[in-house]
Amino acid sequence: MSASDQSTGLDNAQPELAGGLKKKRFQLQSRLGRSDRSPLAIWFWELDRVLLGLILTLIAIGLIAVAAASPVTALKLGSDAVKIDPLYYFYRQLGWVIAGIPLMLVVSMLPKEQARRFAILGAVAAVILLFLVPVFGKTVNGAQRWIGYGFATIQPGEFLKPLYAVALAWLLSLRVKDPALPVISLSIVLTGVIAVLLLMQPNLGETILICGIWFAVMTVSGLSARLIAAVGVGGIGGLVGAYFFYPVATQRINAWLFGGEEFDQVMLAHKALTGGGLLGTGPGLGTAKFKLPEAHTDYIFSVIGEEFGLLACMAIALVYLAIIVRVFLRLLDEEDNFIILAVTGLTAQLGGQALINMAVNLQLFPSKGMTLPLVSYGGSSLLALCIGIGLLLAFTRRNPYLDRSQYVSAWPEQGRIAV
Repeated sequence: MSASDQSTGLDNAQPELAGGLKKKRFQLQSRLGRSDRSPLAIWFWELDRVLLGLILTLIAIGLIAVAAASPVTALKLGSDAVKIDPLYYFYRQLGWVIAGIPLMLVVSMLPKEQARRFAILGAVAAVILLFLVPVFGKTVNGAQRWIGYGFATIQPGEFLKPLYAVALAWLLSLRVKDPALPVISLSIVLTGVIAVLLLMQPNLGETILICGIWFAVMTVSGLSARLIAAVGVGGIGGLVGAYFFYPVATQRINAWLFGGEEFDQVMLAHKALTGGGLLGTGPGLGTAKFKLPEAHTDYIFSVIGEEFGLLACMAIALVYLAIIVRVFLRLLDEEDNFIILAVTGLTAQLGGQALINMAVNLQLFPSKGMTLPLVSYGGSSLLALCIGIGLLLAFTRRNPYLDRSQYVSAWPEQGRIAV
């Protein structure tokens, strides 16, 4: 082959090579772009990425907080014969986070109908496990809440909370289709059965939270003011009855009011929370945390206050508030009754649990044994919350351009046939 032929071949190959590179560049640019119609791209554009960012921020804060609290628990549970790595619980929490975030994202990809079906079936399974806990459950720190063996031990009550919120929303949404259905009575019976099963463990904190979810969803569903007042009076009566007839409630309320071991725990948590001042003592420099009984779970908010300061605690509270506000902003133009009720229940669970935990650490509530959502250590707690957040993200997904289109809004008028 002559030199001129080779030169001609190279000249012809260069445009083809340039065209191929341009095509690949276009494909990379269009992937997850607005013109990409793949399921992954549709999910990406419909997802509330601001809400997801807030959730991931809380998870990151939780990892830092667990790393600060892990040495406390490792020191208490270790011995001269068995030494526990000071960051042992941090490594375990990191493993749960690595498993929980993909689980959350997978659940968020479910279509709304499938997400609802998944939650209802999951709620049924969780209730069945609750019935099995008194028979096969494991007792830890005087409470029989766990079921399973070894590494596969779970706490059904944790998984039930978000699934119950969605199942309750589905049940109440049936009233729109058939007002004659006794959905309110059925919801009361369902909630009552769950409350009894939780109180048997005993688990007063989750019982109160489940009842709070029921009240929030019922209020948004259109319950009359008279019934809301009656429910409020009934709730107060239930707390009074629990104080007199439920030993766990009696013990915790008396200790909180008149002093005792649990009062000392809450008081120590409050001292640790405020002991670091506005800016804290610094990571790993806290000392009051070593006096806390459950520094990595129930009282992790106090550990954050001591080592990172009250400003950090206020920032965390604002993140929870931002999540709640963001969710309800997404509901402003929502018309699906089930979606409104389900998102209300899921948000009430997240916000209510955070509020109770912070109030206990601030010495405003008796000790409840409840974790700070997405921040405290715990496998069942984190995975259950990731499922709940995944459902929340699935139900708040929407096409950001559909509602803005003048053609969509005008379609009912233009689509009518004049007679």
